[in-house]
Amino acid sequence: MDETRKEGKKEFEPRFTSELFAWGESLMGVLIAFVIIFTFVVRLFGVDGMSMYPTLEDRSIMLVSNLGYHPEKGDIVVLRKDGFYSDQPIVKRVIATGGDTVDIDPVTGDVSVNGEVLDEPYIAEKIDTLTRMGDLSYPQTIPEGCVFVMGDNRNNSTDSRDSRLGIVDERCILGHVLRVVFPFSEFGSVE
Repeated sequence: MDETRKEGKKEFEPRFTSELFAWGESLMGVLIAFVIIFTFVVRLFGVDGMSMYPTLEDRSIMLVSNLGYHPEKGDIVVLRKDGFYSDQPIVKRVIATGGDTVDIDPVTGDVSVNGEVLDEPYIAEKIDTLTRMGDLSYPQTIPEGCVFVMGDNRNNSTDSRDSRLGIVDERCILGHVLRVVFPFSEFGSVE
């Protein structure tokens, strides 16, 4: 009887080791795929602050991609500009691209691009023209290869209206926001 147990145990050990090795290989393959995807295709970024409220809230986590991306008006982008905000990534909305002319009405706070007032249902409130116009003069024509960005929370956002950030070179854009992944209650694409 002891011989039968020993033979059964010997059969079990190689099969168990083989299956464990196969699981380890599969897990390693998945891990490598995640590293490649999150390095070259998409990245996760967190929101720091309320400048994009109500579209994005403080501490939201977003899935961002730069793969084949070219900025368009209305896109929400993550960018980094040397010397601004301690060189940390920031999140803003593209208001205008190269060749567009941006104007802000000093009385109503309306933002217009190429003479048309923007329909902006995503903003928290219009610009407080007494305190939040920034230090740029308007109208501003955006050079090719650059964008004009603003936060959706116009009265709580340092953006292209402020010369410290100003008009942003497209090469500073790290990617555009595909969707919010956290908090789970906000999971989905952004407008």
